[in-house]
Amino acid sequence: MAGSLNASTEQDDLEENHEINVTPFIDVMLVLLIIFMVAAPLATVDVNVDLPASTAQPQERPDKPLYLTLKQDMTVALGDDTVPREVLQARLDAFTEGDRETRVFLRADKAVDYGSLMELMNQLRDAGYLKIALVGLESVPAGASTPSSAPPSAEDGAAR
Repeated sequence: MAGSLNASTEQDDLEENHEINVTPFIDVMLVLLIIFMVAAPLATVDVNVDLPASTAQPQERPDKPLYLTLKQDMTVALGDDTVPREVLQARLDAFTEGDRETRVFLRADKAVDYGSLMELMNQLRDAGYLKIALVGLESVPAGASTPSSAPPSAEDGAAR
C-alpha cells in the first residue's frame, strides 16, 4: 500500500493512499501501441500469385441460367448468340424480362486477360446486374483419384 506525507497531522504513522498508480499501465500500453504500429505494415506483403484452379463445391444451377461468355477474340455471347457490346444491356433486359436480380453466369476463355474481363463485369454492373457468378472448370484436389483420366469437358463447368 502506498502512503502519503501529510504535514497537518502530528502522528508518526503514514496515512494510507487508496489510489492506483496508472503510470506504469499507460507506459506498457504505449509500448504495445508502438509495437503494433510498426508490426502491422510488415504483415501485408505484395506477392506475385499464380492462382490455382478452384476445387469448391459446384452451386446449384437455376432452371434457366443466363450464361454470358467472353470469347478469346473478345466477342461477347449471350447464351449461344453473339451480341455486340453496344446492345448488351438491351439484350440482357429482354432475356431477364427486366429482372436485374437475375444471376449472370460469366464465362471467359482462358486466354482473355483480366482487364477485359473486368471491363465486361463493369459493363454488367453499370447495366444494373450485380449478381455475377464466375464459371470455371472443376479441378480434382491433389491426391484424389479420378474415375477416368479424360480432361473435363465444357459440360463439367461449375459456377463459383
